[in-house]
Amino acid sequence: MTDEPVPVGRSTDLGFAKLMPDLDRDGGWLLTLDGTPQSYVDLADPTHLEFEYTRRLGHLADALAPAGRPLDVLHLGGGALTLPRYLAATRPGSRQRVVEVDGPLLELVAEHLPWQGPGADITATVGDARQALAATPAGSQDLVIADVFHGSRTPAHLTSVEFLRLAAAALREGGCYAANLADGPPLAFARAQVATVRAVFPYVCLVAEAPVLRGRRYGNILLAGSTAPLPVTELSRLLAGDIFPARLTEGEDLAALVGRTAPVTDADATDSPPPPDGAFSIG
Repeated sequence: MTDEPVPVGRSTDLGFAKLMPDLDRDGGWLLTLDGTPQSYVDLADPTHLEFEYTRRLGHLADALAPAGRPLDVLHLGGGALTLPRYLAATRPGSRQRVVEVDGPLLELVAEHLPWQGPGADITATVGDARQALAATPAGSQDLVIADVFHGSRTPAHLTSVEFLRLAAAALREGGCYAANLADGPPLAFARAQVATVRAVFPYVCLVAEAPVLRGRRYGNILLAGSTAPLPVTELSRLLAGDIFPARLTEGEDLAALVGRTAPVTDADATDSPPPPDGAFSIG
């Protein structure tokens, strides 16, 4: 008789992390930090992306290059390594580096949800995302993904023009920077982040659910920038067909959203706003 998987938890540098098995899906695990969902991993099927924001990041990666082509990817923020596992499965041979600031969290995930398997070239290290980005060789990455939350907030030093310039330097010509952010009414943080990315990259798009984009509720926002035109047609098609449809905004519509909002610099950067009570927490 096979033992049923059971939850495991551990105090980490940023809070109390818990891994909980999904009783409705064999191989499924949810990672929470102080009760806030951080990652969902399906060990049996790494191409299964449970959370809406991970599905959108997956769609972006799918649209960036022909199917199966390996990519060099830097992941700032590790969680349970959902996206690295997805890319290892969908783009074998991809070289991926993950930087996670919370060492004990990374140890917990490695112990219970190991990510190394056949064809998975994933290196995970402990460190600060900005310092790791600054040390990344120039022009070495196809994709830089920033998905860093301390609790439920993006740290201020990862929201500035100076940070975005480091990302741009790390990318190959035509490479893509993608950030998972969160904001709610009146979208002041999101507008400022769009202005910041537009100050560094000539091609920018934003992806969010319509109610979030209209400033009606708090939610995740995907922001992407590149020195080359983004695959907005293919990405829009993938988003429209998703079980969690989202809207892509670019060009004049994105400029209208930003208005006169100024880019963020290190001198005036702040953490992203906290979510409303109960927005993401689970018991």
